[in-house]
Amino acid sequence: MKLLNLNAGNWLKVARVRLKSIEDGGLAAQVILAHVLGKSREFILAHPEYVLGEDHIERLENLITRLEQGEPLAYLTGKREFYGLTFWVSPAVLIPRPETELLVERALGWLKRHPNRRSAADVGSGSGSIAATLTFHVPDLKCVAVERSWQAIQIAHQNFEQLQVSQRVFPMLGNLLDAVEGMFDLVCANLPYIPANELAQLAVSRFEPRLALDGGYDGLDWIAALIEDSKRWLAKGGLMLLEIEAGQAEKVAQLVYRNLPNAKIEVIHDLQGLPRLVWVERELS
Repeated sequence: MKLLNLNAGNWLKVARVRLKSIEDGGLAAQVILAHVLGKSREFILAHPEYVLGEDHIERLENLITRLEQGEPLAYLTGKREFYGLTFWVSPAVLIPRPETELLVERALGWLKRHPNRRSAADVGSGSGSIAATLTFHVPDLKCVAVERSWQAIQIAHQNFEQLQVSQRVFPMLGNLLDAVEGMFDLVCANLPYIPANELAQLAVSRFEPRLALDGGYDGLDWIAALIEDSKRWLAKGGLMLLEIEAGQAEKVAQLVYRNLPNAKIEVIHDLQGLPRLVWVERELS
């Protein structure tokens, strides 16, 4: 692809052929080209005659080669769309995924039905996508965003700033809610839940941070620790939402019953019909 006088339309044709074995390769090529040119996808599709400079071609070659090697598109562009918002990402954070939008959707619905419940925590915040999205859509919500990785907190802080919610989101470095005092009306957690012995076999482990993926022996180390401490910080009548791996629903429900025996527990399925969330609403009294 190291050609001179190459225009956008011809580059896309070549890229589509080169990426034909990659899912949505044509779309990925458009995203990469738009990123390198600093234009929108609509612009490059409407202007196939746009001439690429030598520096453009070199950057495009680098990025498309990395894509062919399996590096996620979001890391190549440094951006990811989530719940209609754009987030900065880097290899220091897990890439926000569509399935986590189910958690956000349920949390927003609960907050709408409970207008007096306005203290929240996002545990294992990563890029800050959950905390930022909730506070963006609920203008009077305040949220603590707890994360173990200092590098991830830096990315999250950028996202809070660009979405203008930094006055209401409070990043904290720490494990779970160990260092946090007080009670929360809403606690959202997308914690590491992949069993350690399965991680090496998964493509996600090649580029995304192990810290955000490794859930220990059965994938429940972090989820179990959070649940076991839940009486201390989940307010009466409050809601805890836990994203899980499909096969973990029964074990997670049992953990909740042991620690919050009177809580309302519901397993929520995703669009593929797989268990994706555990809904835990603590009793009022």
